Amino acid sequence: MMRFLLLALVLALPAHAQDAAAVLDTYRDQVERPSRTTIAPVIEALATSGDPAAATVLAAWADRRLAVMDDGTFVIMDGDALSDLAGQPVEGEAQPLRPNAGVRGLIASALVPFQLTDPDPAARGAARDAIARNPAPEHLPAIRGALARAADPSLSRLERLLTLRFDPDPAARVAAIESFGADQSMDLRAALNPLLATTRVATLGPPEGNVAREIPVSELGREGAYDLLVSAGLAPARLTRDAAQAALVANIADGQVAGIAVASLNTQAARDDAYSALEAAGTVPPAATEDEVDAALDSATFADVYAEPNADVTDAARAALNGIATRVGAMQAADLALDALSLASIYFLAAIGLAITFGVMRVINMAHGEFIMMGAYTGYAVQQVVPDYTLSLVVALPLAFLVTFAAGVALERLVIRHLYKRPLETLLATFGVSIMLQQLAKNIFGTQARPLTAPDWLSGSLVINDLVQVSMIRVAIFVLALLFLGLYLFIMRRTRLGLEVRAVQQNPTMAASMGISPGRINMLAFGLGSGIAGIAGVAIGLFAQVTSELGQQYIVQSFMTVVVGGVGSIFGTLAGAALIGFLQKGIEWLNPSNTLAAQTYMILFIIIFIQFRPRGIIALKGRAAGD
Repeated sequence: MMRFLLLALVLALPAHAQDAAAVLDTYRDQVERPSRTTIAPVIEALATSGDPAAATVLAAWADRRLAVMDDGTFVIMDGDALSDLAGQPVEGEAQPLRPNAGVRGLIASALVPFQLTDPDPAARGAARDAIARNPAPEHLPAIRGALARAADPSLSRLERLLTLRFDPDPAARVAAIESFGADQSMDLRAALNPLLATTRVATLGPPEGNVAREIPVSELGREGAYDLLVSAGLAPARLTRDAAQAALVANIADGQVAGIAVASLNTQAARDDAYSALEAAGTVPPAATEDEVDAALDSATFADVYAEPNADVTDAARAALNGIATRVGAMQAADLALDALSLASIYFLAAIGLAITFGVMRVINMAHGEFIMMGAYTGYAVQQVVPDYTLSLVVALPLAFLVTFAAGVALERLVIRHLYKRPLETLLATFGVSIMLQQLAKNIFGTQARPLTAPDWLSGSLVINDLVQVSMIRVAIFVLALLFLGLYLFIMRRTRLGLEVRAVQQNPTMAASMGISPGRINMLAFGLGSGIAGIAGVAIGLFAQVTSELGQQYIVQSFMTVVVGGVGSIFGTLAGAALIGFLQKGIEWLNPSNTLAAQTYMILFIIIFIQFRPRGIIALKGRAAGD
């Protein structure tokens, strides 16, 4: 209350202007030996003095920079320099005043109106932040006084937040709540939640105040409900069996208890009657028997009552919070969808190369993940030579394609071409190559994770609001996935290479009779798929740890993406990536504490899915589906 009075006095115009030095001289004893009980008149006089130096004096006093010289003159210390209250330098020695924390708190409250109208924007912002952290009713007059002097959108928002909590007029509070409209910020929710705080009460009649809801005894439980009655002083404590027995035994006289023969106390009802008789005589303290507990519960009412007494305010606050909850739920769903979309983009980018080598050529390449790893390490190696991260990324993408293209061609020429139509041998051979490439990477780069650093323009997030934001790297991968989808479609449908690949895929013998070399086409197609995997490795390495096992984290998802989507269909691969990405994020959302379980459930779902649709989401038709 004292702080409120001080701030109200600060806002009032002084009846008699008096300079700050005269105020300090008038209250010298209180200034030199301040306490919370005696300092209020001094602060009041300074704050209402009308002297422009009053704010400086209060700030110096709060910072323990106000000092007294030997001749009794008050000065302000700035390190070793001294100045009078008007800011003019002075010479001499001074003893600083050291008010305690309580006094400094009162001074800080008196400084609020000065800080809110300070010409320095930083000082005004600091005052706003201080009030926002610890809002109190006494801040409201100071804020409104500052707004009357100058408009400030940030301060106006803070005034509405304090109005909806502390204004004595319920209509003003309701209007302040409704003024926020579709706003869903955290500070608004923090201001609204206290309005809906409730206290659980027990009464013997209808509950008083702003009742949120009445609570049945069955919800509270018999013991919990009666404990509420006892804590409210509306019923005596429950009589326990041991306490009743001890009281009855202690009051046996001539074979009777309260005029009842001991031999008759062979039932609980009889013992309760005997205790009630002792209670009526004042021999034992009041305590409720089981029948009395039931009777008390039957006549009592239990309810949650709002701390806010006005129902219109709580109705408005509840409606606002319900609207916020709906919008927040929608935003969280959008955030989950964007997260799933980014994951689907990563899986698609990792699987698009496999869509060529496995989907088109029917080659089970277990080393596909190692081509992703090779691309990531290529990006790391480029950054060791080219320190500019943007330029290194421009160099790394085509270089990773060339390196993995060459590796894919070498693998196809040395191993794969001898194993066509022998899928088991191909799987075993490429699995061996996979292990070999992992060990080779460990020998060259070591077992420690290597950093592949993103440029500054990819290091932030695309912020939609305080609930929805997407990493710029994920956005870039989504764009890159779309670019490669377009590139794949262009190559396969608009180029001679794509025509020849499709011809070899459908009928190698007929294609050979038309002058197409199936061996050369298989080599180029395998190299193309491997090269795209290398580019995917650079993109994935920007947010994942680059290690020799990097590719193993994506090989299973890549195969699942191609198989679920439909072998041989690029749009099926896209659909498969979307299904797996959204499914994985959905399962993780339902069970966020166990990502391994999410992987397990996803694989089980895919196994069941394949049972009902073995050719995938988009199955090839015609000759292309013959194999």
